[in-house]
Amino acid sequence: MAYDYAKHIRPGKLPHIWCPGCGHGIAMKGMIRAIDACGLEKNNTAIVSGIGCASRLPGYMDYCTLHTAHGRAAAFATGVKMARPEMNVIVVGGDGDGTAIGGNHFIHACRRNIDMTYIILNNSIYGMTGGQFSPCTPTGAKASTTVYGNPDPTFDISKLAIGAGASFVARGTAFHAAQIDKLIAEGIKHKGLAVIEILDDCPTTYGRRNKFRSVVDMMKRLKEIAVPVAAAAKMTAEQLEGKVLTGILHQENKPEYCEQYAQVIARAKCA
Repeated sequence: MAYDYAKHIRPGKLPHIWCPGCGHGIAMKGMIRAIDACGLEKNNTAIVSGIGCASRLPGYMDYCTLHTAHGRAAAFATGVKMARPEMNVIVVGGDGDGTAIGGNHFIHACRRNIDMTYIILNNSIYGMTGGQFSPCTPTGAKASTTVYGNPDPTFDISKLAIGAGASFVARGTAFHAAQIDKLIAEGIKHKGLAVIEILDDCPTTYGRRNKFRSVVDMMKRLKEIAVPVAAAAKMTAEQLEGKVLTGILHQENKPEYCEQYAQVIARAKCA
């Protein structure tokens, strides 16, 4: 029996804007399955995004949604969580929105360890806004602003999140679709800032410029570079060269920001 995605989709919003072969639709379906598995109520769940292809996702979701300014999704989501700490807050965005113009907000959301789930769909490019290179565009790859190849080193989003203080960090790929909902569900259930990086592909502004023959080839690349954490533990550094770890990369229990802030308020009232 097929899964009923329709009950989570806002009426009249489909078809979506994503290009054929884009992994964002796969990620959205995984997110829907995770929300359903966690039993989140629509009126008690806020989905927040900024600008970009990935950030259009909340517009299709029949939940409390907030489409904000470019790079400011984490800041707006922090405001929602601080005002309504009982709400489930999920942030969705791309690698450009989250780690370039929104990088500062992303880092401080991790540092505070505020109880939100941040899903970053990493397709290595600014897809919607012109195909510019992002902090996650591979070194040497072409973009509209690096026509002779990107000279910059790249961010590792998951390592950045861990270093900044996020207490739950996981990574999956659009190829491994059945894993996405499980990682997101674990992030939703975690108390603290959960970052789930989903590697997917932009077949249009990235794939065409970088000579991928088809979406199938791009999906095969995701399959080939992904190594589960358990398998990686048995591999040498040479074997892991050019690979990315998938699964839950980091999880710890540490103080959550809203609870810490509530204690500050309580002390102020007693002063």
